[in-house]
Amino acid sequence: MNIFVAKLSFDTQSEDLQEAFEAYGEVTSANVIMDKFTGRSKGFGFVEMPDDNDAITAIKELDDTQLDGRTIVVKKAEPRKEKSNFQRSW
Repeated sequence: MNIFVAKLSFDTQSEDLQEAFEAYGEVTSANVIMDKFTGRSKGFGFVEMPDDNDAITAIKELDDTQLDGRTIVVKKAEPRKEKSNFQRSW
């Protein structure tokens, strides 16, 4: 399951996310999303866990808890929506 984690501290690293979620089961990947121009965290990330039951437990246990001094939001990631090629016809 792919898990979305928001409201992260700008100091939180991918390793910190992985460590927090490993308490609930195997973690396939953990990534804090970085701004490509500044190299700074965007304040959110994604964690992948192969076992859905472990992932659900992690979501329930970690949502609205503290990580690196910030109260985080944890939920199942939604599939990314395609961007439309909106064009104006003036």
